[in-house]
Order: sequence, then C-alpha cells, then structure tokens
Amino acid sequence: MTPNVSSIDPTTKQGPRENEERIIIRGGKPLNGEVKVSGAKNAVLKMMAAALLAPGVSILRNVPNLTDVHMMADVIRHLGAKVTVGVDEVIIDASDLTDYEAPYELVSQLRASFVVLGPLLARCKQAKVSLPGGCSIGERRIDLHERGLKSLGAEIYCEHGYVHAQAEKLVGTRIYLDKPSNGATENIMLAAVLAEGQTVIENAAQDPEITNLADFVNAMGGKITGAGTYQIVIDGVRVEDLHGAVIDTIPDRLEAGTFLFACMATTGEITMTNCNPHHLYSVISKMQEMGAEVSIFAPDVIKVRSGKIRAVDTTTLPYPGYPTDLQAPMMSVLALAEGTSIINETIFENRFMQVGELRRMGADISLTGNAAIIKGVPKLTGAEVKSSDLRAAAALVIAGLAAEGVTEVTGLKHMDRGYEHLEDKLRGLGADIYRR
Repeated sequence: MTPNVSSIDPTTKQGPRENEERIIIRGGKPLNGEVKVSGAKNAVLKMMAAALLAPGVSILRNVPNLTDVHMMADVIRHLGAKVTVGVDEVIIDASDLTDYEAPYELVSQLRASFVVLGPLLARCKQAKVSLPGGCSIGERRIDLHERGLKSLGAEIYCEHGYVHAQAEKLVGTRIYLDKPSNGATENIMLAAVLAEGQTVIENAAQDPEITNLADFVNAMGGKITGAGTYQIVIDGVRVEDLHGAVIDTIPDRLEAGTFLFACMATTGEITMTNCNPHHLYSVISKMQEMGAEVSIFAPDVIKVRSGKIRAVDTTTLPYPGYPTDLQAPMMSVLALAEGTSIINETIFENRFMQVGELRRMGADISLTGNAAIIKGVPKLTGAEVKSSDLRAAAALVIAGLAAEGVTEVTGLKHMDRGYEHLEDKLRGLGADIYRR
C-alpha cells in the first residue's frame, strides 16, 4: 500500500507554481449518493505505538491509506519492530525491540509519534524521543506528559532537543491532568500498563480514539477501565502477561463530519456507512441547528439532507464538545449561511489559518482574538487557494464544491495526512473534482 499521492504529469511545461500538485474542482454540483467512512487515523497511529508494549504479532484492521500511517510505520520499524502495511490493515511484530530512540528526522514529520515515549519507557525501561518541534495550528506542550510520567517514578530531562526518560520500575499513582490532553492521557496510560500497582488518571481525555486504544491494550492482556470517561484506571501487569492482539479501528468521525459539511455546502443528500453516530452528537446537533435534516440508522449509518443554511454560534471544546478539527469545515458552510455566525476556538491559537483563503473565494470573515465572525454571503467564487494544515485543506475543498466556477487547491500534503482518497470519494458522490 502506498500513500494517497498521485504523480505529476512530467510532460507539463509549466513553471514551479503551475506544476505543483493540486485538486481542481468545478463547483455547484450537489453531492448525492452513498460513501463509506475510513478508519480513524488518530486511533490507528496510537495503537501502532501501543503495539510496542507486547511481544508478539498484532494486527490492526480497518486502517486508512494515509501518509501518516506510513510515517508511523517508519518510526516503529526504527525501534526494531517488524511492520507490514497492507490493504486495510497493519501487522506489527514487536517481539524484539532493538532501539529506544525515536530520532528527530522521523518524529519531526509526525507529531503523533511522540506517543511512543510511554510504551518505550514501560517496555525498555528507558526512552529517548525527539521533541516534535513546531506545529502550524498552535503550541502543543509536553509538560503534562512529563509531569505524569515523573509521577509514575520516571526520571525525565530534556537535552539537545530530546526527551530522555528512564525508570527501572514504574509505580502506579493518582495523576490529575490540568486539562484533558489527548497525548498526555495516551502516554501516561500506556506507560502505566506495565507499572506496579494501580494508576488513576483524573480529568483524562474522553475521545473515542482513546477508548479504541484502551480496548486494544486490553486485548493484548492489559487491564484498563474507564476509558472514554474523565477517570481512567490502569492496573499494571507484567510484560510476560502481554501478547499480540487483533483489533478493528473505529470509523473516522472527523472524515464523517467533513462529508456531512460537504453535503450541506452543496445542498445535497448523502448516506454515510461505517460511521458511529455516537461519536458525532455535538456535530449532528449543530448541523440540525444550521438547517440540515439528519437521520440515524443503527448501528453505523447516517443520512443527511441539506436545507437552507442558518447561522449558528459554536465553541470548540475537548470531546464530547464540538471538535476543533471540524471548526474549519464548518466555517466553509457558515460562509454561505443566512445571518452572522461566531466560532470561538479554544483549543489551538492558530487554527483560523483557512480564513485568508476563504476570503479569496468571497467569504466575509473577520477575526477578533480567538473568535471568527462569519457574515454569510449569497455565493462563493472559485479561486486558487493553498491549504496550511489538514483541516484547512478540507475546508477549502468544501468551499470549492459549493463555489461558482473553478477552484484549485494546493498544499495537498496536508490533506493526504488525514483523508483517504478524498477526491475519489467526492467524485463518487457526483462532485466534479480531480487531482493533477
């Protein structure tokens, strides 16, 4: 399986800007039909790291074909695990780890790979993991990771851009997180799997991807309860008690939300399969407030029909609140709403980077502090735009689907990190979209 990247026609004679890979959209076509949602990237990457805990072979199923998956495979291969990335699955044999260092050249490409810190510390008694570096959408601090692992008994220090951690023995304790950080919850939880005694994480992140991660660890022989709530309890086991396991990756709620908003923007009607409505309640609630008609068919089917788009206000919050990852896609729809909407972004300080590009397409959006004020306009018009991050890329594609004329979106490396063949799926719903 290769990353979702198409080759550029070598016969083109255009300059560097024109030769950059892009998605071209002729907007104005309502989306209609059925689409299958891929597995959740944010669950797969963390379960790949968790596989380092257990000697033996683990199989992750319902895995999306994404560049991030291949980059995480490179990280854990460097540590000595054998990794096979196949069609819809990843096979990991972590029987023999040969290294405990995750170097900068790998970690800097994929911030999520920092989560190998916890399992490496637990399994190898030491870890050396590069600090991930900057992030375009805002600061992602590691102080909660550090504090939590120190509470378990690890010695941790930062030197020359690396986090060094070591502990002959980790001992369970009660840990309170100042905020429900996904990464800190995951690193502490995975380290605590092999700690002596019981660890309790208070104010833990409650995301479905963390529940999927805990289910995988339990299938390997771990003892985790409470995942998906504010309090996670981990009863430590010995490494000899762990073994490989097989798990299905949950559906990607963020991809599902992106399709829902694309349908709304184009006044279409679509049915999504392989999705979990329980993971999308905050999104569905806002969509209904915006005028969409949403029907849920158990256990994994959602049907949405677009209506007249109404303005709404929303605030991004940790799960189960409205997700920051769907703030940008929602903004593209609200740009066409009747009235004025306000989005308050409370998670990342730089997550309005799509605004300037949406303005190029005719959107009326102003920023004040961490709030975006969106005054709905009758139409958007096609333009050349460039994505700055993963979800901004999705927002620009949605805007292009709704706009009059032709939109060309570049910066596709961001989109390919989190959306599996997005243009192909949208074309299957009737969009006039292709990549060149």
